[in-house]
Amino acid sequence: MTNDHKSSRVVGYLCALGAGSVWGTTGPLSTKLYAEGAAITGIGFWRLMLGTAGLALWAVLFHRDVFKVDRKGLLLMGGLGGAMVALFEVAYQFGIAGAGVAGAAALLYTAPVMVALVAKPLLGERLTPLRFALAVVVMIGAAMTVTGKAAAASATQSAIPLPSLVVGIFGGLLAAVSYATTTVLARWTVPRYGSYRMLFWEALGGVVILAIVLPLAGHAPAPPPTSAAWLYVFALAAGGVVLANFLFFGGVRRIEATPTAVAATIEPVVGTLLALLLFGQRLSGLGWLGLALVVGGVAGGYLAEAGAARAPTA
Repeated sequence: MTNDHKSSRVVGYLCALGAGSVWGTTGPLSTKLYAEGAAITGIGFWRLMLGTAGLALWAVLFHRDVFKVDRKGLLLMGGLGGAMVALFEVAYQFGIAGAGVAGAAALLYTAPVMVALVAKPLLGERLTPLRFALAVVVMIGAAMTVTGKAAAASATQSAIPLPSLVVGIFGGLLAAVSYATTTVLARWTVPRYGSYRMLFWEALGGVVILAIVLPLAGHAPAPPPTSAAWLYVFALAAGGVVLANFLFFGGVRRIEATPTAVAATIEPVVGTLLALLLFGQRLSGLGWLGLALVVGGVAGGYLAEAGAARAPTA
């Protein structure tokens, strides 16, 4: 293993960690948008639209090769990738609104276990006991965070109504499925087509699908109602759509799908801490223990990747 390859694995893990940290701002920013009167179904569409417009402008000015893609790549990135992005944008907003910032972020990170289970048959990646154990640890930590969030809400007499909680849990799990699918897809497409092309075409596909499906479902995406709401949407587009995905794809290009998904699980830690600071959304002791497990799982994944980078090849 060359020194370049060793450092590349560590950089890949750090990129995935950075992506999860940026994604951790999605819940608090979305909560601010709800307070401004923005519709749940419209938030995902407008942040994706702004992100895609920015990517298209940059491509026109500096990377016109992004628009060149074969039919297979168009179907995979714009079709399947776009469908998963569209599903995520709507499902995750319902998860946040129904289960709270911490709950939605925690439900999202059942995805590493999904990725670990499908990466071997679909991508031929190794499913080592350590990788699977770390994925399970962060999933358990995420579940404890949801429980801790609900317990804290009940203790302060602000428990989430059961119908809303059910919708939130369902939305969070759907977001996890779309996230896991995108991770596996990116692991195959990014090395072949590049991060920019993958991000642009899946974002464009997501915009087109949402522009068709939302009006048909009776939820045409209304524009943000205030200037402050537009500012929050712009922050979501710049961070969650562009920066975080570039970091995530940079990680998935350098390391396998499972450790990438585990590293990005730092999101519920960031999201919950921001929710605590900004909105006073407290956690019980069980919830804090869950976050500790997430941090421990992410740290264990980093140490495993660093050890793999240092180990000599046979």
